[in-house]
Amino acid sequence: MAAHEDEHSRAPRSAVAVEALEQLGELSLRELAMDDLLQMVADLARKVMPGNPETSVLLLVKDRPTTVVHTGPLAVDLDETQYASGQGPCLNTARTGELTEVRDTRTETRWTDYMQHAAERGVLSSLSIPLVIDEEQQVSGALNIYARRPDAFDEESRAVATRFGPYAAVAAGNLHAYRSARDIADNLQIALESRAVIDQAKGVLVERYKLTPDQAFQLLARTSMHANRKVRDIADHLVRTGELLGTRPPGGNPRPTGRDRP
Repeated sequence: MAAHEDEHSRAPRSAVAVEALEQLGELSLRELAMDDLLQMVADLARKVMPGNPETSVLLLVKDRPTTVVHTGPLAVDLDETQYASGQGPCLNTARTGELTEVRDTRTETRWTDYMQHAAERGVLSSLSIPLVIDEEQQVSGALNIYARRPDAFDEESRAVATRFGPYAAVAAGNLHAYRSARDIADNLQIALESRAVIDQAKGVLVERYKLTPDQAFQLLARTSMHANRKVRDIADHLVRTGELLGTRPPGGNPRPTGRDRP
């Protein structure tokens, strides 16, 4: 009877899987944010995979892991448990590019501390699908499926999970590229702002102490070393308050002449 019920439960799941993959295939990448697409992949994988699972997508950048989307706190907990120890099935998949399956967390001999934690949380099997993103930049990932029953995955469900991989890989790769570009833009903005405030501070010192621009920057640099603070912070404080931190004016005179230049 149980086998008969399994056959009937598999049929609708297979149909749902085909429908889910068709739904992903029809999406327009131009109209959908990459994190939304990733979340949809995770949600659909949870819907079609067996074992009442939770899912997550891991992004590994230069061996630094991040969970970018998930379907619930259980998946986040299991991901972060692996991050804390630096090992586990999802990290193994992201690092090696190989599918990693755990048939039963209660008897699995790999990563024993993690397996004990997973079993205590009610996750009894798992499947991690590799996401190949950018080998040159050391960017990879994994689609993780955490099932609440042992030996949850058969050949068909593995094949379905693997077909979700390319969608997750494209979205994760684009999301990483977007975040990297945003970080570069933010850093450039910070650099421009730093340059502007340093130039303002140099102007103050040039006017106040009759220095050349190079001498003004050298004074800022020495002040930075003595105060153990960044040049930008010294410059910002000077521009905002008129005070040059931790130093006396050259020659001890608040407005030295050219002979008192440092």
